Amino acid sequence: MRSLAQFNIVACVLTARECSMSSIIPSIRFGVGVIIVLLQLMIVRPGVAGWTETSAKHLSLAEAIQTAVAKNPTIAAVQSQLEVSDARIDQARSGLLPQLDFSEDFTRTTSPTGVFSAKLNQGTFTQQDFDVNTLNNPDPINNFATNFNLTVPVFNSRQTWIGFNQAKLNHEAVNSAMVRTRQQVIAATVFAYTGVQLAQENVLVVEQALQTARAHLDLAASRLRSGLVVKSDLLRAEVRVAELEQERLQAQSQLEIAGASLNATMGLEIDQVFRLTTPLEQGPELPGSLSEWTRKALQHRPDLAQVNYRQELAQKEVTKTKSAHLPSLFLSGNYQINTEDFSKTADNYTVGAVLSLNLFSGYNLQSRVSEARANLRQVQAMRQQLKLGIAVETKQAFLQTQSALQRIRVAQGAVAQAEEGLRIVRNRYEIGLYTIVNLLDAEVALQRARTNYSRSLHDHSVARAKLALAAGTLDENFR
Repeated sequence: MRSLAQFNIVACVLTARECSMSSIIPSIRFGVGVIIVLLQLMIVRPGVAGWTETSAKHLSLAEAIQTAVAKNPTIAAVQSQLEVSDARIDQARSGLLPQLDFSEDFTRTTSPTGVFSAKLNQGTFTQQDFDVNTLNNPDPINNFATNFNLTVPVFNSRQTWIGFNQAKLNHEAVNSAMVRTRQQVIAATVFAYTGVQLAQENVLVVEQALQTARAHLDLAASRLRSGLVVKSDLLRAEVRVAELEQERLQAQSQLEIAGASLNATMGLEIDQVFRLTTPLEQGPELPGSLSEWTRKALQHRPDLAQVNYRQELAQKEVTKTKSAHLPSLFLSGNYQINTEDFSKTADNYTVGAVLSLNLFSGYNLQSRVSEARANLRQVQAMRQQLKLGIAVETKQAFLQTQSALQRIRVAQGAVAQAEEGLRIVRNRYEIGLYTIVNLLDAEVALQRARTNYSRSLHDHSVARAKLALAAGTLDENFR
């Protein structure tokens, strides 16, 4: 540590010659450390320690995942997209069904042809209406026309049917996106939960180191009073305690930030405080080889299934654009009621059929086919790239899981060795065989070993979640 090296230099100077400034400069250094601690205490919010209190509401990993799945806004957004795709299926299906429209029209006219036509439709045309003056200068007439129009699609170049199938494929693609989003939210919850666990362990490690440093401070003070060490030993121990006080404040701040991140992932207010009940411990070893996990990923990944649906949808778009060259046939019918003042009405009907065939579209249809084929090739390339990415992601997560598991075993041994090393150094310091530098180095080594052990447990949990996410098998049952 940089600060420890600085105090090593000061100690060497003080050991070589006790100068008149020896009682002033170290006091200034220690005072600065105390001031920094007090400033951080003023900055850190008072609720930080809540995540270590036993009175807080309990929260297990399973409960955190359930809460996130139920309340995370990202899932709610994708759920809305799923509802949109449902509505589009109904819209596409409507094109296969007959369409019935109603309209009510009103006109008042003095147009000779309009008056002539209105009287015919109303059934009020008489012999006197053939008078030339009447025909050329008719009186105004009102006409209320009630219309019922029926359109029946018989064949429309397969456009509606293919569009209906595309809407169903789009729904399946969005549903796959929904599954993948749920998996990503679950993974984020696991990451955030284990992040809080790691932050709590870091606070505990620092507090343990602080407790040990205070004991060593008392030991250095006792040896100083006995005249067995110089005052620099006591100053080193005091500085070590001040440094650990600052580390504890930083660790508590990181714990609060990790807690806020977990709350946000669960869709809760970030100021809520919980007590985590799922311990940070070694998870089970995942069975299977890398090839088995890769094969599983290619079978179960929802985002790959989504791209498969997109590819099929693009293929149908090619078929749809090519089918636009085919003819279309519609049946139509109209039933109309006409009246001037609703005292007398007349009705009529019209039925017919419309057959249309595009002979030349100015190359519009041909360009649409070319566009659809290009989109299909793009989706196919994206699918191939995604498959390669899935293989890499799965391999990375698999190796990280194995590495993290091995690191746990190494870290366990390192903690035991560091604890034994500190015990030996402390005993030898007590009898004057070792200096305070050796004792502080042993303290730092133990703190680092405990931190590495907590980190390895955290990394193993995260790696297991990443592997399950890469394989597309991550669900609410992850532990």
